[in-house]
Amino acid sequence: MSTTNPTLDDLLPIALDMTASLTAEDRSKRLVDAVRRALPCDAVVLLRLEGDALVPLAAHGLSPDVLGRRFLRAEHPRLDAICRGTEPTSFAAESPLPDPYDGLVEGHPHLDVHACLGCPLRVEGALVGVLTMDALAPGRFDGVDRRFLVHLAALAAAALRTSDLIEALERHARHQGLVAEDLVRDALDRRGGYLIGKSACIAELRREVELVAASEFPVLVTGETGVGKELVVRTLHQASRRAKAPLVYVNCAALPESIAESELFGHAKGAFTGADAARPGKFRVADGATLFLDEVGELPLGVQPKLLRALQEGEVQPVGADRTARVDVRVLAATNRDLEAEVRAGRFRADLFHRLDVVRIRVPPLREHLEDVPLLVGHVSDRVRRRLGSGPIHGEAAALEALSRSDWPGNVRELENVVSRAVLRASARVERGERVLVRVEDLGLALGEPAPGAARPSSSAHSTASAPSLSSARAAPDEPDATELRGRALRDAVDDFQRAVIQKELLRAGGNWAATARALGMDRSNLHHVAKRLGLGTTKE
Repeated sequence: MSTTNPTLDDLLPIALDMTASLTAEDRSKRLVDAVRRALPCDAVVLLRLEGDALVPLAAHGLSPDVLGRRFLRAEHPRLDAICRGTEPTSFAAESPLPDPYDGLVEGHPHLDVHACLGCPLRVEGALVGVLTMDALAPGRFDGVDRRFLVHLAALAAAALRTSDLIEALERHARHQGLVAEDLVRDALDRRGGYLIGKSACIAELRREVELVAASEFPVLVTGETGVGKELVVRTLHQASRRAKAPLVYVNCAALPESIAESELFGHAKGAFTGADAARPGKFRVADGATLFLDEVGELPLGVQPKLLRALQEGEVQPVGADRTARVDVRVLAATNRDLEAEVRAGRFRADLFHRLDVVRIRVPPLREHLEDVPLLVGHVSDRVRRRLGSGPIHGEAAALEALSRSDWPGNVRELENVVSRAVLRASARVERGERVLVRVEDLGLALGEPAPGAARPSSSAHSTASAPSLSSARAAPDEPDATELRGRALRDAVDDFQRAVIQKELLRAGGNWAATARALGMDRSNLHHVAKRLGLGTTKE
């Protein structure tokens, strides 16, 4: 029976590959090829230890499906014996221990008498994997120098550890890249001020945020459109134990049902048409961090059971994948919907609602703390001033009074838009760097009904309403002329102006309310609210 006497030169390719720029898969394949060339074996397998199982990384001489298997140590006594050893282990040709590769050797349905050899791969005493070699002829490994096998095992272990480290670094780099792509802009500065205020309800909101932030509980932030739910979520994250990790954003309202599962939980390569590469999904991107599910009430019903499992078990299963992945994610969700009503209507799962609703924070609408309007106006004006590079910005008393008397259906977001446009209009009247005075007529569109209990502006108030286009110096032919508005109550004048402009844009958009809302720079739900108040009558699309 032939034997072999491999030399240290046979180990050189393995050593050189450790410094080469290779993928983990290529490194494993080349190690197996080097062993096959050095030793007279018919089958070689490199396996990595993962918990109590050995997972094949590369193989030669076995059927292709071996790479999809996991070999539990408790079920395979030969592999377990190799793992428990400190040096290479050989098995007698007539060993009664079953061979783990029986039926897997190409061209040989059964392994009867054969040569079997295994090397435990250890790094600093810790087992990282196993290298096995089989030959169909008994005694094939009898002449192999034991020292060569020890050196082979040491190099193979180092190569496996190198591959693992490189793969881990690559995973981390990919993860960080995905995080960078998914990070939303820092709204604490960009859209700050939503928690500014001295009113009792804003003070209570701050206390709730401070109390909940340090916990790991899921939080459901509720409130109307534009109240500042996103800022509350960001403030919760900033004050949490995960503040140094990213806040990963998902807009559930923008997720079509066909891709929602993939977007949240990822997919395997080839899972569906167009899945050219594996995708981790937002939950895995947010592993160790915080996931913000904005507009969670819009989440497709078919995806909700998977979200429930992710919240309950901390497990996600990518589309097309057989295995689940563990994730450590804190979920913060926001919605302007009444989720309890959605549950009753069958559009939202009750169990998911209760899982999200561990802690609920309601952000009050602006009409409940109108006393904070002047502070908010000042904050917004100062941010606009920095952007424009203008001089100090001040508002006429009448302008602040008008702002404080609106019910603001679009809440703080609408207030911010109105004030920003007003400052821009007012700054056009002065030289750069000079003091800017915002007047009532600069406020333009989007002033709603007075808040309950608030007095209407005096009929002596005068207004010269400006057109929505900042570049337009005169009213459009089908809009009321500014001179016709004098002597009437400010509210009536503004209502007439709003009605005319909305009708004009609606006509231009061919009756399409969504296009009209975009043309006016308004949220569609806010436009429907204003149009309904003005008696225009809408049918939500």
